[in-house]
Amino acid sequence: MSNTLGPTRLRLGVNIDHVATIRNARGGEHPDPARAARIVAQAGGDGITVHLREDRRHIRDEDLQRVQAATGLPLNLEMAATDEMLEIALRHKPHAACIVPERREERTTEGGLDAAGQHNRLAPIVTRLVDAGVRVSLFIAPEPRQIEAAMKLGAPVVEFHTGEYAHAEGEQVAIELRRIADMAALAARNGIEPHAGHGLTYENVQPVAAIPQLAELNIGHYLIGEAIFCGLEASVRKMRELMDEVR
Repeated sequence: MSNTLGPTRLRLGVNIDHVATIRNARGGEHPDPARAARIVAQAGGDGITVHLREDRRHIRDEDLQRVQAATGLPLNLEMAATDEMLEIALRHKPHAACIVPERREERTTEGGLDAAGQHNRLAPIVTRLVDAGVRVSLFIAPEPRQIEAAMKLGAPVVEFHTGEYAHAEGEQVAIELRRIADMAALAARNGIEPHAGHGLTYENVQPVAAIPQLAELNIGHYLIGEAIFCGLEASVRKMRELMDEVR
């Protein structure tokens, strides 16, 4: 929605995990996630996202400092709510830490964090990160009880898992989109900055990007996949253009 100052620019965070996935398939140092971060910055990305998983299947510990140093863009560290990941986050102090659910057997993050059901586990982690100056985000389903949980935990940001929207068909697409829009409005009314991500593509991003309360989209796997065909800079630039068209 526009006002006299013009529409708010929607930030694009690019997840570069799967550059590391390709590197790890053969070992060695190529392709380099730090180089990918620099290309994202050149292409108009607003932030870099990485997910340091327990099994180190893509991003590795030594990547964090190199990726942080590669650009002036803020680093968003996706992390499980574990003591190990908390200590790593406190040591590196990324701009933001997005707490996500994580199961070793999953291929990707399959749903939102149950912030409501894990309050006692999450509370000390959120507190320590906030006290260290790290901006905490909770990766949640677009549901009122999860937003309420984020409020109780004192998290300044939530990121909505958009997988249900991305995989919906027929009439369900509009239902899932409305759910995201309604929850983005609810979060914003309660002083929480709403972000969104998961499964977003050139074909489905614009309806989500048009939701006025959303401040940031985080997109990774699709952009790295497209980069195989057109290059990383071109894939990021096209996503940036599609987002800008509706904001």
